[in-house]
Amino acid sequence: MRISQRRGAQVAVAALAAGALLTACSSDGSGEGGDGSTEAAGGDATCTNEIVNPDATQVSVWAWYPAFESVVDHFNETHDDVQVCWTNAGQGADEYNKFSTTIEAGSGAPDVIMLESEILPTYTILNSLADLSEFGAGELESQFTTGAWSDVVSGDSVYAVPVDGGPMGMLYRADIFEEYGVEPPTTWDEFAQAGQDLRDAGYEGYITNYPTNGNALNYALFAQNGWTPFAYDPANPQEIGIEVATPEAEQVLSYWKGLIDEGLVSTDDAFTSDYNTSLVDGTYAVYLAAAWGPGYLQGLSDADSEAEWKAAPLPQWDTNDPTQVNWGGSTFAVTEQASDKQAAYTVASELFGNMDAWELGIDEAALFPQWNEALESDFFVNKEYEFFGGQQINKDVFLEAANGYEGFSFSPFQVYAYDQQTQALFDMVESGGDAATTLQTIQDALVSYAQQQGFTVK
Repeated sequence: MRISQRRGAQVAVAALAAGALLTACSSDGSGEGGDGSTEAAGGDATCTNEIVNPDATQVSVWAWYPAFESVVDHFNETHDDVQVCWTNAGQGADEYNKFSTTIEAGSGAPDVIMLESEILPTYTILNSLADLSEFGAGELESQFTTGAWSDVVSGDSVYAVPVDGGPMGMLYRADIFEEYGVEPPTTWDEFAQAGQDLRDAGYEGYITNYPTNGNALNYALFAQNGWTPFAYDPANPQEIGIEVATPEAEQVLSYWKGLIDEGLVSTDDAFTSDYNTSLVDGTYAVYLAAAWGPGYLQGLSDADSEAEWKAAPLPQWDTNDPTQVNWGGSTFAVTEQASDKQAAYTVASELFGNMDAWELGIDEAALFPQWNEALESDFFVNKEYEFFGGQQINKDVFLEAANGYEGFSFSPFQVYAYDQQTQALFDMVESGGDAATTLQTIQDALVSYAQQQGFTVK
């Protein structure tokens, strides 16, 4: 590639360092740790799980999935030739910063790493992820949803295996809407009117929260209106198209700015303790959520709470032409440092490659599968959620959203892009700025940054 690997590394490390402000085993041998755990060759980490077949090839994995150990145990119990040595190296930016350090050092990376799909371009530009097509990964395409597969491929190259996703819906307090005589909205016009109707009827909270640090949430809300900010192809890594300040994005941001100015929507930072409290105490009547949101919400809620939650599709700009969007989603990628890439690919493709593993992931970790066999299973489709009064929220909401999502292109400096968006949105709210100026500020910052890092901006 024309951008040197060192130059690309500087791009990624700088971006990931900014991301830290927001939110290793080797595979060619084993030894016994002092506590009886299996220590990986090189001594970088110890397995947090049991190795069932110590004579088998070991593949190191970094992942932070909830309740992941049971999935790892299932894999190890059902595979004689390869075993997983799992380490939780931190969540999100914590793991990414450690991975970036191993890339600079040239050693210490795991064989398989959990990466959010939006961060994949950050590492493909470093040549730090193996192209899995040479191991037959292209044959997996029909096993996954269209959008999930689109997010991990570039041309004929496959850079990761999809695992879970975040198709979006609307979780709402049915008891609040019923108490104040307001119908749950199906369009964004109705959503704004519902916010005003709730307020007029005496509701003292907010219809929802618009977090300026919403990162992927805000990207999804813009994308629902046809926003495509980046044109980037890992096969041509020296070029990038950047179009943030578009009419589509301006319409969406102006909409939310209007609700903020009218006092109908709050602007609390997401995923703080105060935000979490507001999600469950009636401060927000609606939680715009990804499919992992129900599990997150349930984890925050008091078991004795009388709140009544329901799930509905995400409001649309045009119900005659609905657009489904995604917030989050993770993958398994094989690193270039893996000493046995074939074994690593086996792990990446088979950890969640059967229904037994997925039943664990769904029931114990509230994961939303992107694997079609799980998505189409009676177990998942007809699953009733007690927290939602027995509603079959997958069938009612999230399955259609998952199948309708077509993918999204992110930048190779995505964490930096998120950081610029967060700052600009915060400044807009604090200073009373307008949507057009805010988006142009983000546009200018990203174009300048890309050019400084050696990209040609189309």
